[in-house]
Amino acid sequence: MLGRYVGHVPHTAARIGGGSEVLGFDTPRSADHEWGPRLQVFLHPADADRYAEKIVETLADRLPATFLGYPTHFVPTENEQVRRMAATEGPVHHRVEVTDLGTWFSRHLGFDPRRAVTVADWLATPTQALAEASAGVVFHDGLAQLVAARSRLAWYPPDVWRHVLACQWQRISQEEAFVGRCGEVGDELGSAVVGARLVRDLMRLCLLMGRSYPPYSKWLGSAFARLGCAPGLTPTLIAALAATGWRDREQHLARAYEDIAGMHNRLGLTEPVDPATRPYHERPFRVLRAERFAAALVAGISAAEIRSLPVVGAIDQYVDSTDVLSDPRRCRAAARAVLAGAEAPEAR
Repeated sequence: MLGRYVGHVPHTAARIGGGSEVLGFDTPRSADHEWGPRLQVFLHPADADRYAEKIVETLADRLPATFLGYPTHFVPTENEQVRRMAATEGPVHHRVEVTDLGTWFSRHLGFDPRRAVTVADWLATPTQALAEASAGVVFHDGLAQLVAARSRLAWYPPDVWRHVLACQWQRISQEEAFVGRCGEVGDELGSAVVGARLVRDLMRLCLLMGRSYPPYSKWLGSAFARLGCAPGLTPTLIAALAATGWRDREQHLARAYEDIAGMHNRLGLTEPVDPATRPYHERPFRVLRAERFAAALVAGISAAEIRSLPVVGAIDQYVDSTDVLSDPRRCRAAARAVLAGAEAPEAR
């Protein structure tokens, strides 16, 4: 359909980036904002400079008012930056973005995957952004660049994957004893909060083990539910969240730890690691000692550049601010600071 408006200009058309429909999580509720006939049209940079504005204007004048029964016109909601579908009899305020690939990738990811993707690029990019760029649909790749670029983003290189997995296990190791320690002093609320954090980290770990980029919090459970391990683990994780006493909470988490430890061993990324839970040193708290899995993964990394990295991982393994994670510039600045600290320990 767009060909008649873009004409002879070489272009690629796709629906990638933000939006629940890109990841396949949209429901009828999604139609109340920024959902509908939307896509990106990518041009060569010189063509984007020359034709983008004209194409946008042409689409506004000539797009049909509906497509497959959905309005192509979008009007502002209470938030002026957010729009929703609405009928129109005049020009169409459409949601067709016309740009070049380099500009789009730089704005969305902070780097251009048509060139070599560095370790720093992988680790500075939130998994949500990687999911949005590698999911969705390419309708027409007339530039013959987008499909190849997305294939590079499909999943982490093996050593980066091991590093990110190690860092996720490390996160779990740092708090797994606190469920019991909080409970021991009568802080059931604190124990429940720690337990919920651990459940979230275990869900993200399972997604990473399943080679699936964890989405942000709204869709984390929906993404987890798609995993083959979800039917077995979900009742245990829900029981951990629902527990009103720390001993029950610890028992359910311990079962989840052992199940997921078994999943790790079946991946074959390391030599088998004992999946049994155990006391936390001399304290009577049942834990996995998850740092053992982190250490085994780090030992299996062949690239010295990655093996020497601090065990903190990708940006969304140590940053939890939406305002940072939605801004590639801030993500890359934070990642640079972490890597610089690793290179110059005397400056800490």
